[in-house]
Amino acid sequence: MCCKRFLGWLGYRGKRLFFPGFDLHARCRYKFLPRFFLHGLVDTLDAGLGNGYLSYAAYLRGNRVLAIDKDQKLVDKAESFFKKLGIDHRRLIFEVYNLYDLGKMQRKFDQIICSETLEHIKEDRLVVSYFYNLLQPGGVLHLCCPHANHPLHSFGRIDRPEELGHVRDGYTLESYKELLEPVGFKIVASAGLGSPAITWIAEKARLLREKQGDLFFLPFFLLSWPLQMLDRLNPSLPFSIYIKALKPAD
Repeated sequence: MCCKRFLGWLGYRGKRLFFPGFDLHARCRYKFLPRFFLHGLVDTLDAGLGNGYLSYAAYLRGNRVLAIDKDQKLVDKAESFFKKLGIDHRRLIFEVYNLYDLGKMQRKFDQIICSETLEHIKEDRLVVSYFYNLLQPGGVLHLCCPHANHPLHSFGRIDRPEELGHVRDGYTLESYKELLEPVGFKIVASAGLGSPAITWIAEKARLLREKQGDLFFLPFFLLSWPLQMLDRLNPSLPFSIYIKALKPAD
């Protein structure tokens, strides 16, 4: 029992030390995306929370955050981790919720975050329309998805079953506009994330972690740290594309 508790404590300390994790693309998003978020006591929905790092980033900016995902395990892990960090549970709430059920949600938000999620959603137009309805007039939608033309994404995936992961390769600025503008959104900003150097390191890291595990991967991760610090927005060939879209004010 003592050994199990110690390992649990060690795992928590490791997660805290290397937050938001070993995924270099997630670290890139955590570094850049929050600069676009609203500050202050505004209501935020994180639709597809992952490990909760963007929910936490919005929380640190003073937001009231509802973080949702359909995966009970993801929700439980995120809730457990951030409670140990001492968050105010009144301002950062985790719930199991399917994005297809958002049409039933009886509340409004000032901003919605949806990162690396929409490419998994077959009915993306339906979900985006739910986002629009959930936002207050003048509200903000933050979308970040794989760049459909990146070599690591461009496989010609179209309308695949959701059970297989990505139902489409991703999006471009043009396909974002085709998706969002008919609903009523206006795209006001965009940015590319994930430089070729970071993408190359991330791919090598993924293979190393799969073969050797996190312990053997850690030295590689630490050696890559200087390159992570040098990463910048809008590389020549971004791995992901972020857009900021507004719901027009009345």
